[in-house]
Amino acid sequence: QVQMVESGGGLVQAGGSLRLSCAAPGSIFSNNVMGWYRQAPGKERELVAHINSGGNTYYADSVKGRFTISRDNAKNTLYLRMNSLKPEDTAMYYCAAFDIGRLLAALTTRPRYWGQGTQVTVSS
Repeated sequence: QVQMVESGGGLVQAGGSLRLSCAAPGSIFSNNVMGWYRQAPGKERELVAHINSGGNTYYADSVKGRFTISRDNAKNTLYLRMNSLKPEDTAMYYCAAFDIGRLLAALTTRPRYWGQGTQVTVSS
């Protein structure tokens, strides 16, 4: 069973920052697209950002310019730096791993693996 473990969530005031981390097995991390998704209460899970092994990225419009996705391929760890947080960013954030390496293809493909989620709450 593949396990991906997120950390770094918490409670922060609007305008603040958080950094999420996701540790994944090397077998699924190394050449594949990785991503962050989020799900707010009563809403569907939505894409936040994707990154491929070469460091190319894709962001949802709602987070562009505020969030930065990155990865450390040597440590098999995915990150999400979140700045200028807003109350509407409140959600459970999930790490995701694809079994493909092409960034654009990941936009029309479901992730293969999911982490258990980490809660981010932004107070106004």
